[in-house]
Amino acid sequence: MKLLVVDDEPGLRQSLRLLLTDEGHQVAEASDGVAALAKATAESFDVVLCDVRMAKMDGLEFLRRYKAGSGTALVIMMSAYGSEEAAIAAMKEGAYDYIAKPFRADEVVLVLRKAEEREKLRREVETLRSALGSHAAGPDVVAESGAMRAALDVIAKVAPHRTTVLITGPSGTGKEVLARALHRLSPRAEQRFVAVNCAAIPEALLESELFGHVRGSFTGAVSDHRGLFEQASGSTLFLDEIGDLPTALQAKLLRVLQDGEVRRIGDKETRRVDARVVAATARDLDADVKRGRFREDLFYRLNVIGIRLPPLVDRPEDVPALIRLIMDKHASKLGVPLPVLEPEALRALLDHDWPGNVRELSNVLERAMVLARAGHITASDLPVSVMAGASTDTVPTIPEGELSLKRHAASAQGEVIREALRRAGGNRRRAAALLGISVRSLFYKLKALDVADA
Repeated sequence: MKLLVVDDEPGLRQSLRLLLTDEGHQVAEASDGVAALAKATAESFDVVLCDVRMAKMDGLEFLRRYKAGSGTALVIMMSAYGSEEAAIAAMKEGAYDYIAKPFRADEVVLVLRKAEEREKLRREVETLRSALGSHAAGPDVVAESGAMRAALDVIAKVAPHRTTVLITGPSGTGKEVLARALHRLSPRAEQRFVAVNCAAIPEALLESELFGHVRGSFTGAVSDHRGLFEQASGSTLFLDEIGDLPTALQAKLLRVLQDGEVRRIGDKETRRVDARVVAATARDLDADVKRGRFREDLFYRLNVIGIRLPPLVDRPEDVPALIRLIMDKHASKLGVPLPVLEPEALRALLDHDWPGNVRELSNVLERAMVLARAGHITASDLPVSVMAGASTDTVPTIPEGELSLKRHAASAQGEVIREALRRAGGNRRRAAALLGISVRSLFYKLKALDVADA
């Protein structure tokens, strides 16, 4: 830190300068309040150590003028006179702390370390707020809706700490995107983000993947293996689909979270790890706990900070920004110019409920960009399932007495199937792909709905 020592005793200033320089600080000096105010105004300091009783301008007057001039350094007052009264007066004027003379060297060092921790936390908070305001939470984060803004607000508050976070919400809502944003906004951002899908790895291998193993601990263990907890030590470990973690491993995960230690398979020793855990699931863990599928103690250990991501249908404000973001990403990946979305296609995208959430939106846009001609995405480039829900400018007239949902649903299905066959040029396999059903299901529906081939 950069410090300013203000005292009218040259010997004390020299002693403090030597002590604080040895502690790794950069130290400047001033012999009275006037000189200190000029120096503190001209330069930026992290902490000012200032005596109370001085000629020309005393410490309390310096403090008042410095704070009035929007000084940002923490001011620590020093005095041998009327310690209690001086301390109260200094605190009222905005001093951070107070040291009574005579003081020991370790007292000064301890107070400065506390000040340094406070300054570090303050800078982190300011950085996080600035980051959120400039969308630096990550290039994949869209937060136009109130729900997403609330989620990012929680992320900003929790990011500086090691606290475990549980992100829940339907599949495809962007839980990993939010976990990566938390990592980017945390003090661990310089380290590699480590992620694992607990549902994608066979139970027999998952324990080794998470906690590691030693050579010879089982058939095929030809060398030592560092588990993901060790790999993520000092960083963030994202446990996706935590609700699918096998029961046998839930107890071992709980112990790691409680003790901060892992034991590799076949090892007798434990190893310290410092992995910040962020977990996610689409399952209802409350219900799983009640059914005995998920350990209650592990649930509470994971759910220290809980964030719920709603489905995309409940945050339509995010859809336009997501469309722009996803199209930019796909254009870069596909190596094509950014296409133009025709009004009818855009309207269909905005009207769709997106049951598959952001993942479905991404797939639909990638497909449309591949099929687009002449740099324009038209309605014909979108799946029939998306176009079927698009709003139209006219409302069909329904004859009196013909409000049977079953009849109208069948009619609507028939129209969608005819449109799919038309776009597929009569090719039933392609039409089935457009509809998102199997060829066998298409044959069945053609027969059941009495739909003629296009």
